[in-house]
Amino acid sequence: MDLVIRGARVADGTGAPLEIRDVGITGDRIADVAAPGELTAPRVLDATGLVLSPGFIDMHSHSDLQVLANPDHLAKISQGVTTEVLGQDGLSYAPVNDEVLASLRQQLAGWNDDPAGFDWNWRSVGEYLDRLDQGIATNAAYLVPQGTVRMLVVGWEDRPATDTELARMQELVATGLAEGAFGLSSGLTYTPGMYATTEELVELCRVVGERGGYYSPHHRSYGAGALEAFAEMVDVSRRSGCPLHLAHATMNFSVNKGKAPDLLRLLDNALDDGCDITLDTYPYLPGATYLSALLPSWSTEGGLEPTLARLSDPDTRERIRAEIEESGSDGAHGVPIDWDAIEINGVRREENAALVGHSVLASARTAGKPPAELYFDTLIDEKLGTSCLMHVGHEENVQAIMRHRTHTGGSDGLLVGARPHPRAWGTFPRYLARYVRELGVLELADCVAHLTGRAARRLGLSDRGLVRPGHAADLVLFDPDTVADTATFDNPRQPAAGLHHVFVNGVAALEDGTPTGALAGHSLRHPGSRR
Repeated sequence: MDLVIRGARVADGTGAPLEIRDVGITGDRIADVAAPGELTAPRVLDATGLVLSPGFIDMHSHSDLQVLANPDHLAKISQGVTTEVLGQDGLSYAPVNDEVLASLRQQLAGWNDDPAGFDWNWRSVGEYLDRLDQGIATNAAYLVPQGTVRMLVVGWEDRPATDTELARMQELVATGLAEGAFGLSSGLTYTPGMYATTEELVELCRVVGERGGYYSPHHRSYGAGALEAFAEMVDVSRRSGCPLHLAHATMNFSVNKGKAPDLLRLLDNALDDGCDITLDTYPYLPGATYLSALLPSWSTEGGLEPTLARLSDPDTRERIRAEIEESGSDGAHGVPIDWDAIEINGVRREENAALVGHSVLASARTAGKPPAELYFDTLIDEKLGTSCLMHVGHEENVQAIMRHRTHTGGSDGLLVGARPHPRAWGTFPRYLARYVRELGVLELADCVAHLTGRAARRLGLSDRGLVRPGHAADLVLFDPDTVADTATFDNPRQPAAGLHHVFVNGVAALEDGTPTGALAGHSLRHPGSRR
């Protein structure tokens, strides 16, 4: 063995009670798990009093570009994430052609930035995964993004796909899975993915289910109509035979206060009927997205330039304002916007830096204009490349959902902008600090299982997510008494406290709390793929 981690309290990823064990590593694998003192190696790491767990699996990550542009990836390594799932919310950068890639670079700048001089040397899913294999800090799995696929085939039109177009989209999804993707994602409050009918989603998911993948939707509403939107996704899963993983499965906005039990009953009834359903959440109340996501879908049809033209036309602006502020747009989850709850947290133009950290309402008062006017003017000036926080969550809902028997953890973390949501840096230690140690919502061993073994099982990774001989040596060593998120909304780019070591494929990415810069991660390919 190359290394023995001696005397750690092992949380093995199954939820079983912690036991003191020695864990031996050879190369990129766990070689043995034994009673203290039984294993020897040239290097021994004394872990007395510390907890050793599998590496955390971020089931909903937006690191698609940043994992390449900033490969040390401190945001994730410093909180113990060793695997993350990319391609989320139906919008990512493969498969693409040149035209679609150019459009996505604009649309997703608020999520991922558009790094100057970045080498976009891929077009297919397989080529993107090959690019990841050139050196990244964490392991990465990928989902085929349904909105991107629709862009390629149907474009930005708000209409049902023709039979020929549907067949082509099914072909692209099948190819993506064959090249290594683990399933399909959707962003059904984002254009153009939201233009898909339920039938279209069923037919795409049928392809995914037949190939052993899963469907991970950001469904049509997290506000008004949230339960109906969740029910639609369960129906898609039933009809297609495709396993379902509900992304950031929250119940937000004032209309859903205290309604988590309604969601959980819906899911439990489906599970009891034999449906294969899991979910992920982040342990925070505010959400985050790009600012233009609040627009009604009809106003963004056609892409960037048509959207900017509509925002510049006085009559159309008034129509959009009325829908956003009075009736609630589909992009804003059917709830009339409270501008005091929408905080701008990232801009692209230095001239707009003063907007960051303030609500749209507060900035509008400073500027002496109505909030909707400031909103529209900012979108035009930024060419839609602006991100925001939405202060719309409820603590009782967050706690109820994280207790569910199929719950896993996902950061939904955006890594760019002046003040990104702290969940990008703090999600996993926050579970362990606030919801295990401070509030007792989850037991430690059970929480670790949520964040590791249960997530690996959803992905179909038979050799990750557990502390077992033969499994990949993705491991986290932390102090259960001091582990904590230090990232805040005012100062979000702060590494976690209490993490001593993080190993990715047997290589230390964090050693004695200090990043090593190791790039031992690689793409993970679905077990049913061609490679």
